[in-house]
Amino acid sequence: MNRRHFIATGAALSLLPLRAFAKPLDYAPGLLDERLNAGETLFLDFKASWCTTCAAQERVLDKLKAENPAYEQNITFINVDWDLYGRSQMAARMRIPRRSTLVVLKGNDELGRLVADTREAKIRALMDTALTAATAT
Repeated sequence: MNRRHFIATGAALSLLPLRAFAKPLDYAPGLLDERLNAGETLFLDFKASWCTTCAAQERVLDKLKAENPAYEQNITFINVDWDLYGRSQMAARMRIPRRSTLVVLKGNDELGRLVADTREAKIRALMDTALTAATAT
């Protein structure tokens, strides 16, 4: 391997860990279609800053992401602010009943959802569903 290839490869590899610590994206109209059309697996978190159930879910999500970096490396996490988008056409179309709803999407399919569930095993199972979809060839 010549020096240029070595430097280029090293530079590219040095960027990989940054994705492992990527913050979730904040929802904005058009974002879901853009990311789904790019072939990404999406994990939507419908939440409100004042919601205690949402906070409990977030603690579990953070713990699971820390335990398995593959989640953040392969899944696009998107926070949907309930106060801004809870009554939006997107939420109505997806039949989101309330804040503290977690949904996994891939292509035109909803792969799973949890509503107001804070159990680690259930959230892990939903994240594993997303990871399986994201890494399928």
